[in-house]
Amino acid sequence: MANTLRLEIITPVATVFSEDVEMVTLPAVEGEIGILPQHVPLMTQMVPGEMVVRQNGQDRFLAVGEGLVEITGDHVAILTDLAIAAENIDEAMAEEARQRAQARLKEKLSAEEVANVNAALARSLAEIRVKRRQRS
Repeated sequence: MANTLRLEIITPVATVFSEDVEMVTLPAVEGEIGILPQHVPLMTQMVPGEMVVRQNGQDRFLAVGEGLVEITGDHVAILTDLAIAAENIDEAMAEEARQRAQARLKEKLSAEEVANVNAALARSLAEIRVKRRQRS
């Protein structure tokens, strides 16, 4: 039995990650799920939050947005609108985005605008959580 699986994270801009890892923990609509090699095949929806990637015994943290996840026994493919490593997050910019989103929610918005602002708020909160975890 193999002790790694291939993790591929693809955003509209680029392939952010494509390496062998030992474990992936990600935020799904059903709750947080952990994925080890030989995981049962599964397709699920990812929600904004924190992803943990264990590689060579070290945990790496990423802020992720909404997306789709396909899991097979030796492969995890993720299509998402956001994936950024903790060390690349600008906390000040994420905090500004959070404040802008919260201010926009106080305005009179259409249902579609509310959904877009809530998505932006969730992404900025994910970035802030991941960055603050890196510091602790």
